[in-house]
Amino acid sequence: MIAIRQSRHGFTLVEVLLAMTLGMMILMLALFLLGRGRDDSARIGDGLGAEREARAVLTQLTADLHSARFHQDGLLEQGHAAWPGDRLGFLSLQAPDAQTPGGRIGDLCAIHYYLKDLLIDGQTVRCLMRGFRDSKETFTALRRNQLRALFSGTERDEPVAFGILSFEARPQARDASGHWQPWDGATTKPLAALAVRLVIARREIVGKLTDAAAWDGAGAAANLLGEARQAAANRHLEVYATLIRFGPSVSTEHGP
Repeated sequence: MIAIRQSRHGFTLVEVLLAMTLGMMILMLALFLLGRGRDDSARIGDGLGAEREARAVLTQLTADLHSARFHQDGLLEQGHAAWPGDRLGFLSLQAPDAQTPGGRIGDLCAIHYYLKDLLIDGQTVRCLMRGFRDSKETFTALRRNQLRALFSGTERDEPVAFGILSFEARPQARDASGHWQPWDGATTKPLAALAVRLVIARREIVGKLTDAAAWDGAGAAANLLGEARQAAANRHLEVYATLIRFGPSVSTEHGP
């Protein structure tokens, strides 16, 4: 008989180590690509979230300003902090269905915008607030010469957008050549538009802005936020700027 010899040849230790090393490299590459894809997806999501907040602000503010009426006691207060928070108050014609049934006696209402820190789920979030006063309250304040009192924040005010680091609304007028220039009320040129600039914090850093001081850019947040003038270059922030036309400068007040 002829004996059949079976091969006992297997993998050497070097071959096993080489295969394990190759497998580890493939696994690490897969994890790296997965992590980068997740980061890219998160950045896109954060960008869309900031765009959503900006759209909410600009849509509402544009609608309010296009029916705005100038009054000498309107509020145009510029913030001078590192991250400015302007305060804006004006009269605006509003449809009856925008008012409460008990507070509607005409179409002239008072509207104001300002920044406020709200505590949401135990976390401080800076929001852009919109205050709205029905025509009844507005006309009462006008008769008493107390219009400015309508531009103070109350519990009735509602947030328009969240994570707003900075809100600027600077009045503009056209010069003799038709170019836009800052309006200070001292010139004969009417207030014609507002230069609006929003700086919105992405969700990735909102959780790191734990209190009002951090939202102001103080302490450890200073390195995270950088300088306001360089906000457009900060990957943690989104900047939106536009010019919104203001309604007629002079108007006849509408009442019951």
